[in-house]
Amino acid sequence: MKDFAGKLAVVTGAGTGMGRELARQLASAGAHLALCDVLMDKLEETRGLCAQAAPAGTRISISKCDVSREADVLAFRADVEREHATKSIHLLFNNAGIGGGGSFIEESREDWERTFGVCWGGVYNCTRAFMPMLVASDAGHIVNTSSVNGFWACLGPNNAHTAYSAAKFAVKGFTEALIVDTRLHAPHVKVSLVMPGHIGTSIVENSQKLLSNRSIGQMSSEDLKPWRSRAARMGMPAESMSDDAMRATLQTLSDTFRDKAPVSAAQAAEIILAGVRADRWRILVGDDAHDLDRAVRANPEEAYEPAFAAKIAEQGHLRIAGNR
Repeated sequence: MKDFAGKLAVVTGAGTGMGRELARQLASAGAHLALCDVLMDKLEETRGLCAQAAPAGTRISISKCDVSREADVLAFRADVEREHATKSIHLLFNNAGIGGGGSFIEESREDWERTFGVCWGGVYNCTRAFMPMLVASDAGHIVNTSSVNGFWACLGPNNAHTAYSAAKFAVKGFTEALIVDTRLHAPHVKVSLVMPGHIGTSIVENSQKLLSNRSIGQMSSEDLKPWRSRAARMGMPAESMSDDAMRATLQTLSDTFRDKAPVSAAQAAEIILAGVRADRWRILVGDDAHDLDRAVRANPEEAYEPAFAAKIAEQGHLRIAGNR
């Protein structure tokens, strides 16, 4: 898949972040697009940006779709078939994801299952739904977004990260298994696993909206409880902070995560698309991803000890997560 011109690409979570940048860069390369998200205002913005970047005649369709719900995904597939008058696609980017359910012990079952449902269930549902259309193409490529948390299941000793990590481990294992499955049963369909480190996206703010239907500025005292616990473990005087102070702190953390990231969403998309063109099955994004990968492989027994995170932080990574 060295040339995306004229190919039909499906991108989930295309409203913001890496999904938006993948869509924009694919449009610029001449690909037709079928985009989905639950944030329709953001998805409309993405469509506009893609239309500006695309050559004349490029087809761009958008659909509202909660990828954790199979019925939504099947409706999205029907939209793709109708809007593009086709029974085949060439590229599937399973990019949609949220964060939440950090602690299996302290946080709500609803947040845990919602996060797992989007980050893993979305990959499963969309791959299951679109596989016949990929097989029906002359050449197909599935690109599944895992994370560094697909091989290192935390953000350091002060941050439980169970739902997201469990989901991203599942994505990693599933994608690696698909390499053999497609080689045996659909050799013209290739597979890539994307494992980004810290990328500048709005995942913190978007996740809050999707988990509670409230922005950070509207978070209730109950919403703030897990964040207070996390802040306290990071050495902040969380118990004495007012709700307004906690909301302001969380907004600052969200903005910092997005704006001070070592790799922008646009840069991440460039790396991913270059990996697809090179037919690489394993695409690490960011120096932190490469350094963490090496460190975990070299010393897996120590990967969850405080000293391990401290060594990674000494290399300039994970500081926003509160590691020193």
